[in-house]
Amino acid sequence: MPIIEKEKLNPHLFDADVEQEPIRKGFGKGLLVCGERNEKVVGLCADLTESTQMHLFRDKFPDRFVQIGVAEQNLATVASGMASMGKIPFITSYAMFSPGRNWEQIRTTICYNDQPVKIVGSHAGVSVGPDGGTHQALEDIAITRVIPRMMVLSPCDTIEAEKATLAAMDTSTPVYIRLGREKTPIITTKNTPFEVGKAQVFFQSEGELEIGIIATGGLVYNAIQASKKLEDEGVKVKLLNLSTIKPIDREAIISLAKETKAILTVEEHQVVGGMGSAVAEVLSEEHPTLLKFLGVHDQFGHSGTPAELIEEFGMGIQGIYNSALELRERL
Repeated sequence: MPIIEKEKLNPHLFDADVEQEPIRKGFGKGLLVCGERNEKVVGLCADLTESTQMHLFRDKFPDRFVQIGVAEQNLATVASGMASMGKIPFITSYAMFSPGRNWEQIRTTICYNDQPVKIVGSHAGVSVGPDGGTHQALEDIAITRVIPRMMVLSPCDTIEAEKATLAAMDTSTPVYIRLGREKTPIITTKNTPFEVGKAQVFFQSEGELEIGIIATGGLVYNAIQASKKLEDEGVKVKLLNLSTIKPIDREAIISLAKETKAILTVEEHQVVGGMGSAVAEVLSEEHPTLLKFLGVHDQFGHSGTPAELIEEFGMGIQGIYNSALELRERL
């Protein structure tokens, strides 16, 4: 796999025992480094410190940590006030509660006032599992990317989450970082290129390409495996990891559309308003292309194991493979 070497991906990516770690742990490690590098960084949490991995920062910098408690609206407004005084606040909770419950405070006190608060939504998607539909944030990409001045990041693994956290610290804008709860395979390495606003090619067949796949977050691994399965069946595929949903990499998306005959988008989110919608917005203006959207279609999640739910909603390796073949049949 030459793309693995070119993009400096995990050389064990296709091994059955590839190492796994929750994406949220990368945030915890990254925030600790942020605190060490910049004394202006502060952490605020809504009573979920261990779950969101902010406890690493809390333990190292107790004087720069504020436990807001179960009060997500206050979480946003206090952080906005601290940012106006020169701090760089990171706020954490489950994505269903922040940015879910406190969306208006994020919009008005943070983004309207252009305060560089970093909103970290953990436990996003159906892979939260037994917590059920009330706790499974499937709308958070849609409600954050619509707000002016907001940057939206969706890292694919724990290493990329650490890089995204460090990059967020250095921005002057509000940022939303989306994190998953469950362990997912480690795709990247410390040397894998990462840049806000840039998509990365994580798989590419040789020869004339047929299907383009754009994936984000924890489903990127499944998309890579599905791409390999498609290639083994003679289908030529190119896969983009879209870790920055806003500002979106228009150039990479348009280039993929020109190189392929159709594009499949893959996300653990509602297809309405999500990453796929953002891709469609770009292509409808620049290069109209046949698209298929893989994600959750106008329904809530429910209880189950993470693995069961990913499969049930068609987001497993086989589901992505089948969707790509269905798209190919429409060519």
